[in-house]
Amino acid sequence: MAYEDIIYEKNGGKAKITINRPEVFNSFRTQTIEEMTAAMQDAADDGTIGVIVVAGEGGKAFCAGGDITEMRDLTPADGRRFVMKLFNLFSLIRSAPKPVIAAIDGYCLGGGNEINVVCDLSIATESSKIGQVGPTVGSTPVLAGTQMLPRLVGDKKAKEIIFLCKRYTAREAKDMGWINEVAPDGELDRVVDEWCDRILEMSPQSIRISKISLNFESDHLHASYMHGIEMLCNTYGSDELKEGMNAFLEKRKPDFSRFRK
Repeated sequence: MAYEDIIYEKNGGKAKITINRPEVFNSFRTQTIEEMTAAMQDAADDGTIGVIVVAGEGGKAFCAGGDITEMRDLTPADGRRFVMKLFNLFSLIRSAPKPVIAAIDGYCLGGGNEINVVCDLSIATESSKIGQVGPTVGSTPVLAGTQMLPRLVGDKKAKEIIFLCKRYTAREAKDMGWINEVAPDGELDRVVDEWCDRILEMSPQSIRISKISLNFESDHLHASYMHGIEMLCNTYGSDELKEGMNAFLEKRKPDFSRFRK
C-alpha cells in the first residue's frame, strides 16, 4: 500500500508508524486513519516485529486530534463512519499481540491523546504538552478519554482534564501515571529505542499473554465505547458543534452561551 499521510518503517524487529501531516500538527483525517490501520495491521501480523512505535513528524506535534476541516462538515451518518474507523484503529492497537509505544514530541491533544492512552506505553519529550480539547470545539472524547483516562489518572483528575481542557507538561503527565517516561528534548528516539530493545529481549509469547491479561478488565468497556460513539455521532451537524469548530478555524473564542437553556 502506498502511504501519503503516514511514514511506515520496519527495521530490526521494530515497526514505526509516523503521522506525516506536520503542516496541520499531525491531525488525522479519514485517509490518515485508514493508512494507520493498514500499517498497524501489517505490523501486528508480521511475526518478525516485536514492538510497534506510533509517532508524529516534525517535532511540533505527536497528534493534535481530528482534522477540524473534515470533522466540521460531518453529518451524523458520516460521523458514525469516521468515528468507527477510529475505533477500529484503537481496537487494533489494543489487540496487537505486541507492545505499542506512543513516542510523543510536541502537542498531544484531543484525539491525539486518545491515541496516546490506548497505546501500551508512552514516552514524551520534556517540552511536550498533553490534554483534551473536545468541549472547547463542541466535541467529546468518548473513544478512550472517558474510558481509559480515568484508569490512568483517576476519576477526579480525568474529569478535570476533560472539563477544563488544560494543557499539562510531560512531567505533570508522568506524575499522574498518564505517560511512562519523559525524555530530554532531542533524545526521544534514543529513549524509545532503548525501551524497544529491552522489549525485544523478552519472550514474545510471554509479552503477548501479558498484554492480553493486562487488558482484561478494560476490555469490558466495549459497551461504553458503543454508547459513546452513538451519542457523539448525533452531535455532528449540530449548531453547537459547528460553533465550536468554526471558532477554532476562525481563531476566536467560541460562544456557547446561547446553547444553555
